[in-house]
Amino acid sequence: MNSTPSSPSDASHWPPERVIAPAKPKKPHYRSVFISDVHLGTKDCKASQLNDFLKLHKFDNLYLVGDIFDGWRMRSGIHWHKSFNRIISRVLKLSKNDVPVFYITGNHDEFLRKFANSRFENIKLLNRMDHTTADGRRLLVIHGDQFESVTHCSRLLKHIGDRGYDMLMFINRLINRFRTRVGFGYWSFSGYLKDHIQRAQSYIRDYECAVAHGARRQQYDGVICGHIHQAAIKKIEGVDYYNTGDWVESCTAIVEHHDGRMELIHWLEHPLKFEHEKSQKKRKS
Repeated sequence: MNSTPSSPSDASHWPPERVIAPAKPKKPHYRSVFISDVHLGTKDCKASQLNDFLKLHKFDNLYLVGDIFDGWRMRSGIHWHKSFNRIISRVLKLSKNDVPVFYITGNHDEFLRKFANSRFENIKLLNRMDHTTADGRRLLVIHGDQFESVTHCSRLLKHIGDRGYDMLMFINRLINRFRTRVGFGYWSFSGYLKDHIQRAQSYIRDYECAVAHGARRQQYDGVICGHIHQAAIKKIEGVDYYNTGDWVESCTAIVEHHDGRMELIHWLEHPLKFEHEKSQKKRKS
């Protein structure tokens, strides 16, 4: 008959070892987060991915840099998903929890421009604004459609940005539906074309230079914008140029660290996103 050990020295595993659960990773904490071109109300809006991004990060200020809603598309029919409601609820919750939210209007939500300089709780609606970084740089925050008229490829923009862009995104959905079935990840067809069509590249360069030139002429150190769905951090003629990208194709954001350093986050490729997805799968199983 087995006897109970009388003292810890009588058994190598007595008392039983305590199992300590691994600590949850801390949320990255930024001074400011800048996002744009969400296009709520359209089929291609990646609202679930944006909701995860906002949920898994802490920040002191949130800047919504235009085209958060797509008033243009909603005129011909609203596509509304419950994930869109979650985005609105999360932004409202952030504002109620003392996170200042600055909503800068864009061309697709231009119906809000006449209400500029109004405030809803902790959300301020603006057409443009100044942002001073932690290291003292003065940045212009603007959606960017205001600089379209000075680019050399405005016809291409209108074509891609309206019916042509709708067709590209329709093809994009078909391609990625097939890729999902065969086990591949998301791939941006329209992004591929932007990178390989010379006229598109020429338009993007012209746009970036026009925005940077406008900011320098107004004596800013840099500019944060969106509009063309082409995320970037670069120096143009001595001006810091930051483009937030979009949440239709690339799912990107610009974040400011507490020392003023700016970083471009590609959420679809971010390790934190994959950790979150793994934890969700474990919960379901």
